[in-house]
Amino acid sequence: MTGTDVHKEAEDSGPSGYAAARLRLLTEEARSGPPRRAALSELTDDWLTGLFASGAEGLRGVSLVAVGGYGRGELSPRSDLDLLLLHDGGDPKAVAALADRLWYPVWDLGLALDHSVRTPTEARKTAAEDLKVQLGLLDARHIAGDLGLTSGLRTAVLADWRNQAPKRLPELQELCAERAERQGELQYLLEPDLKEARGGLRDATALRAVAASWLADAPREGLADARRRLLDIRDALHLATGRATDRLALQEQDQVAGELGLLDADTLLRQVYEAARVIAYASDVTWREVGRVLRSRAVRPRLRAMLGGGKPTAERSPLAEGVVEQDGEVVLARAARPERDPVLPLRAAAAAAQAGLPLSLHAVRRMAATARPVPTPWPAEAREQLVTLLGSGRPTIEVWEALEAEGLITRLLPDWERVRCRPQRNAVHLWTVDRHLIETAVRASEFTRRVSRPDLLLVAALLHDIGKGWPGDHSVAGEVIARDVAARIGFDRHDVTVVATLVRHHLLLVDTATRRDLEDPATVRSVAEAVGSQGTLELLHALTEADALATGPAAWSAWRASLVADLVQRVSAVLAGDVPDDPEEAAPTTEQERLAIEAVATGSPVLALRAQTEPPAGQEPSAEPEPLGVELLIAVPDQPGVLPAVAGVLAMHRLTVRTAELRSLSLPDGVDGTVLLLDWRVAAEYGSLPQAARLRADLVRALDGSLDIAGRLAERDAAYPRRRGVVAPPPRVSVHPAASRLATVIEVRSQDAPGLLFRIGRALDEASVQVRSAHVSTLGANAVDAFYVTGPDGVPLPGGEAESVARKLEETLRG
Repeated sequence: MTGTDVHKEAEDSGPSGYAAARLRLLTEEARSGPPRRAALSELTDDWLTGLFASGAEGLRGVSLVAVGGYGRGELSPRSDLDLLLLHDGGDPKAVAALADRLWYPVWDLGLALDHSVRTPTEARKTAAEDLKVQLGLLDARHIAGDLGLTSGLRTAVLADWRNQAPKRLPELQELCAERAERQGELQYLLEPDLKEARGGLRDATALRAVAASWLADAPREGLADARRRLLDIRDALHLATGRATDRLALQEQDQVAGELGLLDADTLLRQVYEAARVIAYASDVTWREVGRVLRSRAVRPRLRAMLGGGKPTAERSPLAEGVVEQDGEVVLARAARPERDPVLPLRAAAAAAQAGLPLSLHAVRRMAATARPVPTPWPAEAREQLVTLLGSGRPTIEVWEALEAEGLITRLLPDWERVRCRPQRNAVHLWTVDRHLIETAVRASEFTRRVSRPDLLLVAALLHDIGKGWPGDHSVAGEVIARDVAARIGFDRHDVTVVATLVRHHLLLVDTATRRDLEDPATVRSVAEAVGSQGTLELLHALTEADALATGPAAWSAWRASLVADLVQRVSAVLAGDVPDDPEEAAPTTEQERLAIEAVATGSPVLALRAQTEPPAGQEPSAEPEPLGVELLIAVPDQPGVLPAVAGVLAMHRLTVRTAELRSLSLPDGVDGTVLLLDWRVAAEYGSLPQAARLRADLVRALDGSLDIAGRLAERDAAYPRRRGVVAPPPRVSVHPAASRLATVIEVRSQDAPGLLFRIGRALDEASVQVRSAHVSTLGANAVDAFYVTGPDGVPLPGGEAESVARKLEETLRG
């Protein structure tokens, strides 16, 4: 059926005909995107025109006006119909009757309707009081009735907007900022709101309003395409869900991607992020220009009076060769020649970041259009300017984004293209891969006084996750890329090797410190062999902290920092040749020794609860402490089943385990027996912590077998049905035979869940292995636990037996 046939069917058949024609239009595979939105708007116009004509017979001075998105002719499948019934006030009863003839058929079809009935004077008054109403009226479009009435309102509203722009644009900017604060940044969110988040459709509409004010205009290149792409994705979301939603939920992303003919959900998210980045950058540039124009208007009358009416000359302050500051922005000097100076983009960017100023749009575009490529390998100045840019702290981000918006970053670093706008499907990560790399460089800039080679630290921070755009282990792929990039930007062979090593092992310290037994010399020696030198260890320590801080609040804490620092100290001793061959057991604290002696004396577990605090992230230790959780110390006479018993009791009391360590404790001379010490950090899932006496009583019962933990947990799980959510990847259990010579290391990676540690401990118990020590950590929704186990004879498990235990444990966790 042709478009003409569709419209004819709607006209001939009334509301039912419109509904059928609308459905046919929305299911046509041949028509999508802007043509479908325009056709749906036109179809709706025709239907409403018919309703208006049948209800307004003999009535004059009335018109039907589309506003907002409908006014722009951009109806998505589930969009609201934003309508204004405009009248001259001549016959209020007849207008009210006409409104009923219009609104009720819309409601009867189940369409969302945002409607109002006003005279032009009332419409202008409401717009003056409500900014959102005024924005909607800027897109007013005549549908039916008195065209002169509609045209008069449009002219008046535009005139009001332009006259009031100096007052209303700051109000609009504040509205956009508040929305961004609530909704976050579209270009980084895993479940973004396509309309409300910063860089979304609301911001695109705001840019149209700024342009309509004639006060400033947005950079147009790529903006229309970005807006169209978000509208196309919203259309597909409406069709996939059958709902009027703007939130791109995780469980619907694959279906939306399929609706658009895209490869997968990651490809979809990357398109969202790319579009959002264009709109967000255009917003930054536009609001900066609005501010400049408004400041200029405020200052100009006084300057003219002082200068006798002459035109003031903008002051220009030199920043670097070919680079000056003018009117709060970094611009090119009049004598600058980008076509002859390949280092100018990096020099201008470094100067802007160091001064904490934005790069002007004109300067960036001129350099993108005319600058020569930097020679390979880069000259020393280019490399130094890159390091200066990366070491400038928080201002680096805005300058980097300006270069990236005009394609200069991928021209300088072609490998950047693979990580640009790449999503990270991990709740721990706040940013896309590329933004995370810049955030890591910003964090690393705070540590440049801690290392002897800050240039290598900053470049490694920029490149540490560059391999995430390639298949396989991103650290392995990243090492190859980093080696190539470091050589290309002019580092010598030794420095290239150091950068490549840092990228290859950027996760080594934190993984080892939180998942391995640092008392085992094999653990420390393996790290020392991987790192190779004191200088590289120093850099890796700083990179580890910068990477974690740039990831998100769940990735770093005082506890992790102390573990990493302990590991670094041990590795440093090995590299210096000052380390014993045999492990030294850490001396117990006074409290640990007291609990252990009491446990031996009573023959039963004893425990202590103690609140823990740490300084807020990024603040000095003297800052106001914030709760980390509660430290739970438990001493138990050595016996089978301690790990599942303790873990099970904590799960019963709804205590979430953040970190956990288990080890044997040496007792003072004259005290017989062996004691297991458990040092755990826990937090209450709901409400307050239980009393220590209750925990101890339940633990005694769990150890003597009179408390059915498995049954209690199963009953609770049955009473609370699982909520719908993201499907987690399956658990993975692996054996690391070279990680220790005293025990077999079994590592478990799984989705964290209540009772997980209890299930693991029970499975290891049933496998008749002894847990010599355990190192448990929870990172966001993921648990990464390492267990040092031996057979009943106290020696590591044979290879085949270890693999068999791992496979059975994995099957248990999958079940």
